[in-house]
Amino acid sequence: MSRLIRLCLLLCLGLSAHASAFDLQQLSEQLAKPSVIHGSFIQEKHLRALPQPLTSKGTFVLAKDHGLLWLLKTPLQQDYRISAKGIARRDPSGWQMVPNKSAGAEQNRLFIAVLQGDSSGLQRDFELQLQGDAQHWQLTLVPRSVLLKQIFTRINIDGGELVQRIELLETQGDSTVLRMQDSSAALPLSDAEQHDFAE
Repeated sequence: MSRLIRLCLLLCLGLSAHASAFDLQQLSEQLAKPSVIHGSFIQEKHLRALPQPLTSKGTFVLAKDHGLLWLLKTPLQQDYRISAKGIARRDPSGWQMVPNKSAGAEQNRLFIAVLQGDSSGLQRDFELQLQGDAQHWQLTLVPRSVLLKQIFTRINIDGGELVQRIELLETQGDSTVLRMQDSSAALPLSDAEQHDFAE
């Protein structure tokens, strides 16, 4: 679960720090404009062994200067916070850091590079292929690094003003589709959201 969230974050934030003519620089600037994005998501995990995808739903808050709140609502309730420090999960006593495992440290490195606007970080690990225009675009990420090639064959991101859909294609045949819905950059962080990021 944490690997998927980490990658989704990399992608959501990665696109606010990156993306190539309509070019990657223009896409990067477009997606970097909002300081806060609120929205809902539907995530479908397609496993080869199961006839139907595993579906989860929730809401998210993406804050350029803080990170991401990923709030699962169904099939279970669980709150995650992803920041430069790593991934934290909320329990009754507050936010608890989730230990990095296996590829986690590498993915955190990528995520931090994205948060810091280090476009060379994403381009070092992925070949980026952009199609479309500012209102309808698709960005394809093909892994360069050996580690990421062991996990993903390709990552497809679709969007307009904001990211709308992320598809993660894994090497063993599984895939994940993440649809970002009702995304809006109109509202600032609430007091509760500021508190969650500050803890």
